Amino acid sequence: MSKSQKLFKLFINTLTLSAFTFGGGYVILSLMESTFVKKLGWINKEEMLDMTAIAQSSPGAVAINASISVGYKLFGFVGALVATLGTVIPPLVIISVISYFYDAFISNKYIALVLKGMQAGVGALIINVVIDMTHEVILGKGFLIYGIFFISFILNVFFHVNIIYIILGLIIFGIVYSFFGGNHAS
Repeated sequence: MSKSQKLFKLFINTLTLSAFTFGGGYVILSLMESTFVKKLGWINKEEMLDMTAIAQSSPGAVAINASISVGYKLFGFVGALVATLGTVIPPLVIISVISYFYDAFISNKYIALVLKGMQAGVGALIINVVIDMTHEVILGKGFLIYGIFFISFILNVFFHVNIIYIILGLIIFGIVYSFFGGNHAS
């Protein structure tokens, strides 16, 4: 398969995922893993997990950030651009159509019921993503990852430390650990 054919396949896959995924970026992450790791085999699970972490911690929409990461990993700048276009086009079209027919949508009780049903499905999908990601992060990790998890949780929930400060602290910890603690995570 030529590079242009692979780029087209990347575009079609991101376009399809974006067009038929309801619930936002966290839902699309598991579908991206299913597509690019399991179905196409273009990236491995560990790389996808790393890209997910970067997408979640970067400013902006998670789905777009993840698409940029996957596209860039596969085909550089052109891949990032192609994946981003594939991800952005469906919501742009859908939101444009909905905004044009906003009055009809807002007052229709059947559409409201459909959206309520979709909320329940989206909730289940997000829970599934959290379980899958937690399993992948914790699986095979040492005591350090558990300690970081519990300390972060306690700082945020019980001591109300802003998550930004926790993330910044973990970035500093990660840098120090990388330089002085070794090249691999526990």
